Amino acid sequence: MVDENSNPLGLDASIAAEIGKVQQLNLQLLAQQFNELWGHGRNIILCWCAVEAGIEVLVVPHYFLSDFTESLNDCSPVDRLDALNGRFIRQLISGGRQLSVEDLHGTAKRFDLEIQTLELPVPVTKKLAVCKAIDQLVQRYSLNYVKNRGVLLFDICDFSRATSFEQISQLSSLSYSLNSARVKLLSTGVEVNFSRTTTGDGYYIWNQDTKPQGNADLFYFMLLVLADNALARRKMQQKNKGRRVNANNVPLLRTGFHIGSHYEFYQTESGNGAVDSFIVGDVTIELARMLELAQPGQIFIGDIDTWLPTSRSEGAYLVTVDSQNFVDRVSRRTSPLNGLELSGEKISDIHCYLTGETGASAGRSVRRFKVTDKHGYSRNVYNLRINIRTCDGRPLLLGLSDSNLPKRQYDGVTAIADSERVLKRLSPSIAVADD
Repeated sequence: MVDENSNPLGLDASIAAEIGKVQQLNLQLLAQQFNELWGHGRNIILCWCAVEAGIEVLVVPHYFLSDFTESLNDCSPVDRLDALNGRFIRQLISGGRQLSVEDLHGTAKRFDLEIQTLELPVPVTKKLAVCKAIDQLVQRYSLNYVKNRGVLLFDICDFSRATSFEQISQLSSLSYSLNSARVKLLSTGVEVNFSRTTTGDGYYIWNQDTKPQGNADLFYFMLLVLADNALARRKMQQKNKGRRVNANNVPLLRTGFHIGSHYEFYQTESGNGAVDSFIVGDVTIELARMLELAQPGQIFIGDIDTWLPTSRSEGAYLVTVDSQNFVDRVSRRTSPLNGLELSGEKISDIHCYLTGETGASAGRSVRRFKVTDKHGYSRNVYNLRINIRTCDGRPLLLGLSDSNLPKRQYDGVTAIADSERVLKRLSPSIAVADD
């Protein structure tokens, strides 16, 4: 039985009104049929197309994608056909899942798949909102690849040393800063619908909007989260003065921001319909390795190579940016954040830059650091500094200054004699990168 008043996708009122009640009923029926096809995780839905009777879908076992492991992992495929099929599958699971009837039938023939028809009482309309809603529903029962998405990693320092009560208090404080930052940004007209997954002592955070502007918005979101956290810590420290036992309910953070590729998996709970999403891929691995050697309070930016719109207007065009260009451009657009109130204090100005030696860029020549992990893999990172002025005149300095960072190359590899051979013991290291 379908409930006419329910909203299975959690759509906001404007989208629900645009779709209309009849198409909402279609969506509810599709949700029920998708759940049956999904079979508690046994299968995933690859793609769909609209037909007169309803929609057609391609459903495959969850292990189907493992046949293309070499291509999906950017390794050397077995042969040219394997490479082409792997590239095709990656394209298929990137972005929208709606295909034309011809393309869906061609995909079924290419991989010898059976087409399944899901009948609906009325045909699916061609409205963009309806197609987007069906796409979202399909992706809940599938695996998705995102090529360029901004992701944050907030890591709580010395979390394991805190008491259980302090740990839950710190997670609660960070969670409040996340929600507060979203609400504050929304008041300026910037909407960041973020998702999160816990690391145990922090969170990975990403914007559900995968467009290039969504990455910039996530950066603004990070600025407000860090500002709210720093102001809350300052108030906690003021209250601790004169106390015999200091409170430790606001976390000290290490932060990483990077843009890269990942896979996204929606875990739909059997029986209750609840949906959680998880991400894993190059961007999350890079963030974790970046923060291995980050100091308390430090903010690392990854080695970015992406696109950024020149403005928020519809006529804006995309430009290619690296880490320095990205930070410079978003820093020049922080004026809408002025006047926002965080933890009882109003922001009057925000400026952020990548640190380095005295030079031309923001008064400095940007310095690049090389972080080598315990496996011997290296990546370049940049140190971010954020200067915030509040209306009461007190500055808030976030991140570490350049004087706290390595000034020379440090190898981090020690040779150890073991019988007749020499082993290399790898330990994580950070050093100024060689140009």
